[in-house]
Amino acid sequence: MVVFLGFANLLLTISCNLIIYLFEQVMSMKFDTSGLESHHGMLFGARDELSSGLSAAPSFDIPNSNDFDCFQKEAIQMVKPAKGTTTLAFIFKEASQSVKKIIEINPYMLGTMAGGAADCQFWHRNLGIKCRLHELANKRRISVTGASKLLANILYNYRGMGLSVGTMIAGWDETGPGLYYVDSEGGRLKGTRFSVGSGSPYAYGVLDNGYRYDMSVEEAAELARRSIYHATFRDGASGGVASVYYVGPNGWKKLSGDDVAELHYSYYPVEPAVVEQEMVET
Repeated sequence: MVVFLGFANLLLTISCNLIIYLFEQVMSMKFDTSGLESHHGMLFGARDELSSGLSAAPSFDIPNSNDFDCFQKEAIQMVKPAKGTTTLAFIFKEASQSVKKIIEINPYMLGTMAGGAADCQFWHRNLGIKCRLHELANKRRISVTGASKLLANILYNYRGMGLSVGTMIAGWDETGPGLYYVDSEGGRLKGTRFSVGSGSPYAYGVLDNGYRYDMSVEEAAELARRSIYHATFRDGASGGVASVYYVGPNGWKKLSGDDVAELHYSYYPVEPAVVEQEMVET
């Protein structure tokens, strides 16, 4: 053992001396740069101009800001995506679900979009894939409760990472209709009616006033349509098309899709202007 250690120390000493010798030789070498002084000017310009161009440091004006926090907030607002929508869903005697922005998870389940469109679309489609895999593995459709819990668990793992999701999962399973609210913080609530989005406070006013459990499909569709319209009328970020879907034991079905501008004139038709009687000079 002593002989082996002594041999190892000898090898280490020889290696160190060799490295030091090679380092001294390299430092004493003079590099021949004559090959670099060729006539490359025809292709890349004169050597002096190229050297001056490479050595010159780029210059630009640095923003002059006394309030850095305000400047930072303004810069964030410039690239911040615009958000705004109104979605609602409710359960009634016929188990209807009415929304403005929907994603079809499977033939018996829908999800609403509020917040970041990309976040909602990606995670709803991801949820649809997981629901299909569950169906193939268990030979039965996943319940609305299970699907909403699955989405809530996924979003909970990404909380605080900038996701913007406010969604409702609505559908029909073996137990009947189901409706859940799920957000990007992993929150999950079960209820009979929800409205999510920037225009939801206005939609709630109409929805709560006209909601009854024993409504017909036509009455429920009209209530949803009217609630969405009034939200888009008051909320500047909401607008577009009011889509109404009905979810029953045979799956979901789209009932209507109306432009909110046309709905305005159907609810408040333009009255003919009254022409005042011209005064006749006597």
